[in-house]
Amino acid sequence: MTTLGKLIPSPRALLIFEAAARSGSCGAAAREFNVTQPSVSRNIAQLEEQLGVRLFVRSPAGLTLTDEGQVLHRAVTDGFGRMGEALREIAGRHARQDVVELSLSTAFVTHWFIPRMQAFYRDFPSVDLRFQLLSGSLRGPAGDVDLAMRRAPENEGEYHSWHFAPETVIPVASPAYLATHGPLDGALEATHTLLHFDDPLIDWSLFWGEPARRRMPWRSWVQFSDYAVVLQAAMNGEGVALGWLSVVSRALAEGMLVPASRRRVTTASAFHLLAPRARPLREVVQAIRLWMTRTMEADLAAIAPLLSDSPAGP
Repeated sequence: MTTLGKLIPSPRALLIFEAAARSGSCGAAAREFNVTQPSVSRNIAQLEEQLGVRLFVRSPAGLTLTDEGQVLHRAVTDGFGRMGEALREIAGRHARQDVVELSLSTAFVTHWFIPRMQAFYRDFPSVDLRFQLLSGSLRGPAGDVDLAMRRAPENEGEYHSWHFAPETVIPVASPAYLATHGPLDGALEATHTLLHFDDPLIDWSLFWGEPARRRMPWRSWVQFSDYAVVLQAAMNGEGVALGWLSVVSRALAEGMLVPASRRRVTTASAFHLLAPRARPLREVVQAIRLWMTRTMEADLAAIAPLLSDSPAGP
């Protein structure tokens, strides 16, 4: 098969031919390519010579395609059109230029952020979002990311800091589990399964004291090192979990989890969004921080009626 490179003098000749055929004028094609009219005429003449046919009929009124010219013009128009679509598709794949890296817990990303991805990208279509995930508690340095969530920065002078959510914890379960086993108020009963997150800061003893473990048989405790798994088990109806409102707010608002007790614990701590001062605070990072904060505020307002009758715990 004869290659295209041997059939035409140059790809540029096809581009000039297409412009001349589309406009019906060598002068218009010359202006489009910022060349002289004689240059356009020479390119067309070379193309005709190479193909051995006339592509245009010249007249004082302009250029008219011959039958052969019409065949070539249809092919060139179709080919350039498909190439244009391909180039736009390729450009679209790389249009996201705002790379933003977030340091968040696995549980928060799994149960709060990912379900909102479509809403996020509607508001931030040009953002290429990256995550650094923590499976345990939100402690330790935020690192060199654009935005991080922590209970509090270890070195406050190194970070911009914004309040995100209070640290409030309530027992939660699936609606089906609660309908079968009843609430967890009063004395602990062996009929309940407690899903335990291996976190030394807050555990079930804050709600029922150290005797809780002695009153509950060992078979009733299921322990996990990843809080995302704890919540998934609760949603699946496997037991009762301690629910940090900053993570379970969406699940509560949508009824996937419900309060399993009237007790709650609100600590003196809170969750903050942090951005390192060592790097410029970009507008897109500020906008994402506001988006997260306002979404959390809406969540907390939506679930407030569920918590209105719940007395604060110890």
